[in-house]
Amino acid sequence: MRDIDSVLAAAPVIPVLVIERAEDAVPIARALVEGGLPVIEVTLRTPAALEAIREMKQIDGAIVGAGTVLNPRQYEAALEAGAEFVVSPGLTGAVADAAAGSPVPLLPGVATASEIMAALDRGFTRLKFFPATAAGGIPALKAMSTVFRGVRFCPTGGITLETAPDWLALPSVACVGGSWLLPAGAAADPRAIAERARQAAELRPSR
Repeated sequence: MRDIDSVLAAAPVIPVLVIERAEDAVPIARALVEGGLPVIEVTLRTPAALEAIREMKQIDGAIVGAGTVLNPRQYEAALEAGAEFVVSPGLTGAVADAAAGSPVPLLPGVATASEIMAALDRGFTRLKFFPATAAGGIPALKAMSTVFRGVRFCPTGGITLETAPDWLALPSVACVGGSWLLPAGAAADPRAIAERARQAAELRPSR
């Protein structure tokens, strides 16, 4: 089983995907991996999501996780689908307990200092900063990082190819989550996805 550090270190950008059709999963995953982005987060926002995780795991080199996990039932469903990591937009006691009993790591979401403290109390030092832009952007995360030394973040929400380098320049940022690799409502064009992935893969975090 992977630990969360190995997931976050695998690429500078984790594509955050909303998959509407399970049949698109393999071409999308193949394009992302070929473009240099092996870590893929499939959000549990559509009926096709769990099947998409199962299908994407067929692609050599793909590290597929489940995002938008809100409760233990979804956590278990993600594990049954083969997710190698789990991402939640926040952290509840129930989700933390599910993670504690699972070999599959959780990247919980935080937006405030109090939420970071609560996550630390449960043993989490690798966190998703979400929604990154709406929660104060780079100034907010930079300020909180001076207090919570040793915590590393994956900012997600409102980040683009153009703004990602500014986030990655922060020493506390391990990688960023990006929905621009497959914009909502866009056709699953493998060539376009692979090109966007290549551009994202060229970015470098400060680590």
